Amino acid sequence: MQTKKQATSLRRRSFLSAGMMAAAGEALLTGPRASAQSTGYLNAGDAAILKFLAAVEILEADLWIQYAELGGTQTQKDTEVPGLSGGNPLYTDALTILDMDMPQYIHDNTDDEITHAAFIHAYLVSLGVNVSELDLLNGPHFRTIKGSTAQGSSGKMRLTNLTQLTIDTSFWGRYRADNANPDLGDMKFAQAVPSLNIGQHPAIPRSDDDTKGSTIGNPTDHLKAIAFTAGFHFAFIEQGGTSLYPALAQRVSNPEVLRILLSIGGTEIMHFQTWQDKAGNATPVTDTDPITKATVTFVDLTMNQPETLQANLIMPEPCPFLNRKFPICSIIRPTQTNGAAMGAVAALTADGLFRGQSDEFFDLLADLAADADRANRFE
Repeated sequence: MQTKKQATSLRRRSFLSAGMMAAAGEALLTGPRASAQSTGYLNAGDAAILKFLAAVEILEADLWIQYAELGGTQTQKDTEVPGLSGGNPLYTDALTILDMDMPQYIHDNTDDEITHAAFIHAYLVSLGVNVSELDLLNGPHFRTIKGSTAQGSSGKMRLTNLTQLTIDTSFWGRYRADNANPDLGDMKFAQAVPSLNIGQHPAIPRSDDDTKGSTIGNPTDHLKAIAFTAGFHFAFIEQGGTSLYPALAQRVSNPEVLRILLSIGGTEIMHFQTWQDKAGNATPVTDTDPITKATVTFVDLTMNQPETLQANLIMPEPCPFLNRKFPICSIIRPTQTNGAAMGAVAALTADGLFRGQSDEFFDLLADLAADADRANRFE
């Protein structure tokens, strides 16, 4: 009878050559057991955590590049973000309803995720860790999802799908509640846009049909709904990273790996802070998508809202932490470490980000997440 670990290894070998996976799932050691700083050793748990985070950053880079192509700043000689060809002026104009600096912020967030993925990959390689799974994600094998064909898109095949999203906006209420914390079992929080969590919604124009009828300064309600959906999706993605890095940091054993997680994780927090501030500027609009038939309604969150929905409460409200016997405290939440990686995969999957992906893709991501969740800083 196969053990769970043996079954996992066999699944991996189904899409990675035996030669590439001579030490499947394990870090390859270069030098004696010591610290990464001194001799280049990285234990299997720390390597697994970094590999999972690198995979997440590759996926983030893929989705952010799509946003940058259509709605980010466009320069002829940009070396930070690949695939830019002038953008989509009508989509970009709709995004600026949220903030005039949205194109620059989108560009910079994209640049950040690209560098996160590249850095962690290079760090692992420098320590002799087998990065076959990451190379597979970086290559063409899983880039099978058709992206936008609208003006500005490179037309490349993608890892992620931004056209059929189901966005859980309960992070809005979670960070504004002063009496609840998911780490203490609280699960119900106010949704900023409840209808985004029902049905499938595009966050980018799928084709020029989605921008038809719009002019600069006067976008249609349909295009505004797409742009506002993107605004809340930006915040959804980055609040995930905000929690994931401190959750996994509790499982690493090497101080240098801890430094990497704390340093990159801090930028995810900055991203989330920015995006939830901008998303709150969405103006009232209701739209039914002509393709998915999903209806979304955005309301004015800047006026006459309870504290759990108030747009300008972008600093985390104090909440219960560790134990309800202690005073409430302003914190990142959740940061529960058990099952953090698998939880992140589940949340991204529920978001619709991987609609259209293969079983191989889901197996690979689940394997990386399971390895990260098994890491033990005392090993």
